[in-house]
Amino acid sequence: MKKRVAILISGGGSNMISLVESMGPDHPAEPVLVLSNVPDAAGIAKAKAHGIPTAVVDHRPFGSDRQAFETALQTQLVAAAPDIICLAGFMRILTPGFIGGWRGRMLNIHPSLLPKYKGLHTHRRALDAGDDEAGCSVHEVTAELDGGPVLGQARVPILPGDTPETLAARVLEQEHRLYPQVLRRFTDGEKDLLTH
Repeated sequence: MKKRVAILISGGGSNMISLVESMGPDHPAEPVLVLSNVPDAAGIAKAKAHGIPTAVVDHRPFGSDRQAFETALQTQLVAAAPDIICLAGFMRILTPGFIGGWRGRMLNIHPSLLPKYKGLHTHRRALDAGDDEAGCSVHEVTAELDGGPVLGQARVPILPGDTPETLAARVLEQEHRLYPQVLRRFTDGEKDLLTH
């Protein structure tokens, strides 16, 4: 029996597509839902084109009521009955209560070499710090922002003349390789660190 995977997005869904396309016939998991908090997120149309069920829970009508938003999110997820949730550019911070219900079953990809540069503007921060490398990390989601156990990392050199945009583009290429590899290992119960 294949594991069921729900993927949460807020934008174009490039990491979602890399995950979906990796889940071929020989994969131990299958995508059962792509959910976005942004109604016109480009990733929703891409998921539909791949024949994957989609849902939208627009966060804006809920205002500052995160509990109500997460209740609506939970309703969609429970209906899809995923074994694993992959956050793939989902730009909402989830509460500890919500995360706790999916503990050990939720992954995220973050564009830095964690524990460095949690949160936003990771590429600018790496450049400002004078780092000679950057990269991305896949980690389990815990109540601490970008703080769960790291399951995989890929590194890229920072080149002379790099901007946040050029660095982000090279890191994104690695994200598209790393996230599917970690998901497959995670589905098989492997949690030791994968590095590139």
